[in-house]
Parts: sequence; C-alpha cells; structure tokens
Amino acid sequence: MTNNLKSLRKLLQSTLFLSDDLINIFIATAPYRYKIYEINKRNSDEKRKIAHPSKELKFIQRIIIKELSDILPVHDCAYAYRSGRGIKENALIHSKNSYLLKLDLSNFFNSLTPEIFFAECKRNHIDFDKDNASIISNCLFYREHRKSSLKLSIGAPSSPFISNVIMYSFDKIIETECLKREITFTRYADDMTFSTNIKNTLIGFDNLIRQVLIDLFKDSISLNNDKTIFSSKAHNRHITGITISNNDNISLGRERKRLISSAIHRFSYDKLDQEAVDKLKGLLAFAHYIEPSFVAAMEKKYGRETINKLKK
Repeated sequence: MTNNLKSLRKLLQSTLFLSDDLINIFIATAPYRYKIYEINKRNSDEKRKIAHPSKELKFIQRIIIKELSDILPVHDCAYAYRSGRGIKENALIHSKNSYLLKLDLSNFFNSLTPEIFFAECKRNHIDFDKDNASIISNCLFYREHRKSSLKLSIGAPSSPFISNVIMYSFDKIIETECLKREITFTRYADDMTFSTNIKNTLIGFDNLIRQVLIDLFKDSISLNNDKTIFSSKAHNRHITGITISNNDNISLGRERKRLISSAIHRFSYDKLDQEAVDKLKGLLAFAHYIEPSFVAAMEKKYGRETINKLKK
C-alpha cells in the first residue's frame, strides 16, 4: 500500500525557492552536512558521538518530519520526545508498582538505518516512491565518512521521531505480552521500564525482549546486558533519572538534593562562577518540574529573593 505523502521534492522547492539542480545537490550532500564531536557519557568513561546537522539541513529535517508525522504511527508506550510527556510522566506510570525491570538498547540511534526504517514502514503497509525514499534516506540519516553507511544521528531534530517510528511494531508486540502478565511497560528512547505488583513475573522477561528484537531486527538492535537492572521496594528504584520513594512518590533523590542545596548556599555568598550558576539554574528548574515542594523548602531555607535570582 502506498501513502498520501506528497512529493517531498516539490515541497522543498516551493518552501526553499530553489531550482531542481540546487535541490539535487543539497539532497546528495545532505548526509555530510553534520558537525561531528564527542561528549562524555553520564557515569562512564566512554564517549558519545554527536552528529549535529547544519542550520539549513535542520530546517529541512523539520519540514520532512512535519509531513511524515501525519502518516507514520508512534506507539502509546513511547514516552520520549512527545508533547505533554517526559521523564516525570514516564516515572509516574510505574511509581505504584513494587517490582521493576530496566533494560537498555545498545548504541540505539547509531544502530538505526534507512533499511530498518523502511522495513518497519512496510510492516505497517506504508511504502514510499523512489524519490521520496531517497530524500528521506539522505536528509534524515548521516554518513560519518564517505565509505560508511547511512545511520541515524544523535543531534538531529528528526531522529527522535524516526526512532519512535522504527520501534512501533516492537512496542506493540511487547505491550501485548505485558498486558497478558499484568506488567506496565514504557519506552523512553533506548530506556525500557517494566513494572508489576506480582512477584517473580519479571524474572526471565528480558529473554522475551531479546527474542522479539531478533525477530524484528536480526542483530541490528540489541540489549546492553550491562545495564539490565532488577529492583524492588526493598531497594532504591530509579527510572530515567528520577527516584521512586518507598511511599510511591517521585523524588529528586537525596544526593541531588544535597548537591542543589550546597550550590544554593555557595551562590548566596557569591562563590559560584557563571558556568556553575547556569548549571544550578538548570538543576533548580528540573527540581521544580519533579519535586516542587523541595524548591519551596529551599525558599524557606535561603530566602525567596535568593531563589528568584536563580529563576531568571
């Protein structure tokens, strides 16, 4: 079955006011229009490779995604990069359940290729004509080197949506299996969370996940076994960076609260440089999103005027 997607070439021509020749040149060179750099992975000595598209390519990616979002499905279990959803909502879904399993997909974004994307579209009876497929491949995926294959980048505004589309069938199958077992399931990009109130239900469930990944993606997408975590109320439960307390509320966690309180104290004595102040502002905004009562406690401790300075 084909789809109702209009010609992306004509759309780009009418939006950008470029000739067909210039459009062709841009599409052909799009996979190389990225600034590539590395950042440190959180809690690790490893590096994460970021491929950041040029301003012009980013603009075009947003145009294409706006069109694709009308015809391509994203499953309800996907919580990342969606309006009205975030890490707080993802954690709240699981907060009342006693037993927790967390799984991580290995090298997620860079594992995703145009071939995997189009195979998933075909599973959902969506086909693209040759020209649209070529534009999608070149404009939404990048090449690290001339001889390397196209893959999804961490850093492009289009990548989150494309990754959610690719995982649609997976999310659908896993949700069905979870419903049979009274397990709650959400996926936040490469982080999968499963929770239940039935003891031992989650034991061995990761083997089912592995099998579904093999069935759908062969060896292209796999679990990072080092990040498989079983937890329960007897231990600290953490979901996408948020702590679940024993009374089932979401929290910043003791360590993060101590860090913020200490930084505010130093700020009140003008002992933070601008970079540290900016970081503290971000932490305080995050704290207000996750646990507003903590920010209120900081206002009581350090004064509203001090906290208001950090909200500007």
